[in-house]
Amino acid sequence: MLVALCLLVSQVLSQEPRGEASGVDGAGRPLPLAWWLAPAGSAVALVMAFIFYKSVMREAAGSAEMQSIAAAVGEGAYAYLKQQYKVAVIVFIVIAAVLAVMAFVLHVQHALVPLGFLTGGFFSLLSGFIGMKTATQASARTANAAKASLNRGLTVAFRAGAVMGLTVVGLGLLLISGWFYFLHQIWGYVWADAIGWEPMTLEQITVVMLCFGMGASTQALFARVGGGIFTKAADVGADLVGKIEAGIPEDDPRNPATIADNVGDNVGDVAGMGADLFESYCASILAASALGVAAVFGVSAAEGEETVRLNMLLAPLVLAGLGVIASVLGVFVVRTREDADMKALMAALNRGIFLASALVVPATALVIHAFGLPWSLFGSVVAGLACGVIIGKATEWYTSSSFKPTRWLAEQALTGPGTVVIGGLATGMISTWIPVLAVSAAMIVAFGLPGGFHDISMGLYGISLAAVGMLSTLGITLATDAYGPIADNAGGNAEMTHQPPEVRNRTDALDALGNTTAATGKGFAIGSAALTALALLAAFVEETRIGMHREAAAAYVCTAGSQSSVHALGFGKFAQYVSPEAATRQQKMMATVAYIQAPGKAENTVTREAPPGVTHAVFNEDGRNVVYLVPVAAGELAKNELADIGTHQAGMLDFMRHFGVTPMNPNYLVGVFGGMMLVFVFCALTMKAVGRAAGRMIDEVRRQFRAIPGIMEGTAKPDYARCVEIATQGAQRAMVFPSLLAIIAPVAVGLLLDVGGVLGLLVGGLTGGFAVAVFMANAGGAWDNAKKYIEQGHHGGKRSEPHKAAVVGDTVGDPFKDTSGPSLNILIKLMSMVGVVFAGLIVRFGPLVGSWLRIGWDHLAR
Repeated sequence: MLVALCLLVSQVLSQEPRGEASGVDGAGRPLPLAWWLAPAGSAVALVMAFIFYKSVMREAAGSAEMQSIAAAVGEGAYAYLKQQYKVAVIVFIVIAAVLAVMAFVLHVQHALVPLGFLTGGFFSLLSGFIGMKTATQASARTANAAKASLNRGLTVAFRAGAVMGLTVVGLGLLLISGWFYFLHQIWGYVWADAIGWEPMTLEQITVVMLCFGMGASTQALFARVGGGIFTKAADVGADLVGKIEAGIPEDDPRNPATIADNVGDNVGDVAGMGADLFESYCASILAASALGVAAVFGVSAAEGEETVRLNMLLAPLVLAGLGVIASVLGVFVVRTREDADMKALMAALNRGIFLASALVVPATALVIHAFGLPWSLFGSVVAGLACGVIIGKATEWYTSSSFKPTRWLAEQALTGPGTVVIGGLATGMISTWIPVLAVSAAMIVAFGLPGGFHDISMGLYGISLAAVGMLSTLGITLATDAYGPIADNAGGNAEMTHQPPEVRNRTDALDALGNTTAATGKGFAIGSAALTALALLAAFVEETRIGMHREAAAAYVCTAGSQSSVHALGFGKFAQYVSPEAATRQQKMMATVAYIQAPGKAENTVTREAPPGVTHAVFNEDGRNVVYLVPVAAGELAKNELADIGTHQAGMLDFMRHFGVTPMNPNYLVGVFGGMMLVFVFCALTMKAVGRAAGRMIDEVRRQFRAIPGIMEGTAKPDYARCVEIATQGAQRAMVFPSLLAIIAPVAVGLLLDVGGVLGLLVGGLTGGFAVAVFMANAGGAWDNAKKYIEQGHHGGKRSEPHKAAVVGDTVGDPFKDTSGPSLNILIKLMSMVGVVFAGLIVRFGPLVGSWLRIGWDHLAR
């Protein structure tokens, strides 16, 4: 079967593009047959997600009591999401209105960006909702399946998790493929005369699509922060009062916070993680496509150049489509034996992940060969795959109770909660070294193999493909993550419905495995965020290029015979126009060249007459006052009219010099400090929110134990709904400000400190956020599994003093691993996405504000 599949894919990939290039930069040209593997992969993912959903729903849901518990959890989850979506809709409308002003009033953004922002947010919301719906319905079925065997329970929970994973990749590819087809094949070609559409270049298409990722990132942060606050407020309240004060087991139905805890698992760890990785997946593909086009950017249309650009744009999409097929095959090999221990259960899940990763390797070779890309990029993708596997194994080592770090942490409980907290902090801190070195090595390899140290653009494209490679198996990797809360809820259902001990033992084993897979999934998400964020840094620079082009076109002044003159836009930016007939915005873009000033003649400069009023870096050449300019971006008409810009283009280093991206520039360095500070402020805000909500939850649980007679005897039913309401209110109140902070900060820094300050902010946020996120996720996972290791009978077992100490450690770790830590990887990507979307505004107004404040960077500083 695999051989036949490889032959079929190879035949599709080997097909040449049909038709000849015509129109603008390849736009309107029939797409190569291989491109259809991307939407086909989307279709396969969604169809298989539906099949797995149906297979889960065919499982018996257990007794009426089991179904009642699951229904209560589902009702609470839907009620919470309804409130969260109300807040999110208001925020989205406000942001979309701001983007509309930027597009239609200030003309610093494309007109489609507001709509794309909304579609990105909607698809992110939809992916999380579908996964959560499946998870709430799968918990009782998993618990009931565990009555039959451990393998049966594992299969049901994992197939339900696969619904989440395949839905995310399916909807992500559908969104990207659909928008690309619309912009490339329809925009400017269908009803163009009636509506006034103009065809878009590939550069414009990728930059516009990249802006859509901001919607997915914004929704992901709302889902992750809000869901994380909800779930941990309930979890902390349930543990501290139920386990320590009342001495009752976890998920005991007498605990009023139990239902809220199970609801939180679904809205935080399922819906939140789904939205989180949806935006990671889309961002990596979009960034790779944008950088692929930029890597072969040429001002003159060389023969075959359009095909090369198109191939480099499509390669990440096709690779992601093939990764879907690999993920589906990996799902089918996950099974275990009845007497499996933790290592055997983990090996069962790893078998599926390793198979999917192994299948991506030949798939990458097929893509590289079919699109005629340099074979060095094959190594970049493999570097990303290897990085993901290493991060997963490192996370497993530091968080699984099968290995020394977590068992050592459990031993610290013998001397009390203080040593447990100290040990967990140390474990989380030391655990950062492997992921940081793995990501660093992957970056160097992925950058260096395509010749990045000589051609920066190709190196950055290699890094972006490494991120795509790491996320290409997201369908199965996310399935292992979503499996965790499903198994956790199944254990809760078994406890609350008083299932036999052997059933509870099986669900405990599945739950303990879920803690490790959840930690592994978080580590994987954080690692992919680091690679994707670096690619987004480069994409932000590319968007500044387009922003300068838009600014130049917005100032369009051209009369007959004036094509040879250039106009100064201020702050080292210049423009040249070639067509007096240009009327629409798109026509003006086509007839405009944007330049930045150079300190002297170089290989990539052109010589122009110095415009009136320009005296800085003006040279005398053959009796003329001239300036040396580096072309930043040029429309197709301008390329044809001005032959001397055909082989010139501003590269990354030109932008770095122009914007002062150096530690010697205080604006850049202050931005770095700001990015680091934002990481800690963001974590503080989210952890304080958990603490406040958890405090209210603790008070409510204590009140119910006092005020409702018969709870402890099991003759009275706690008020579960009140605890769900408290967690919901706490999450709704606290999730907005941290989320808006990630949106406001890049814009504020950009307007104050210009592009250099934004790059500093993103660098500080990336480096600080990555390390802190790994630390928090692994510390939390280790604390949780140390507690469960003791509950298995070690060091005194349940209700012992070491167990109570471990519960305190787990309580500290709850917001670490499920709120603040996993939210950081969204934070660093959302800030990058905001920078991309608002780059046009920053490029246009940032230097002006800096000049007013006398802190503007001199673009020709010596």
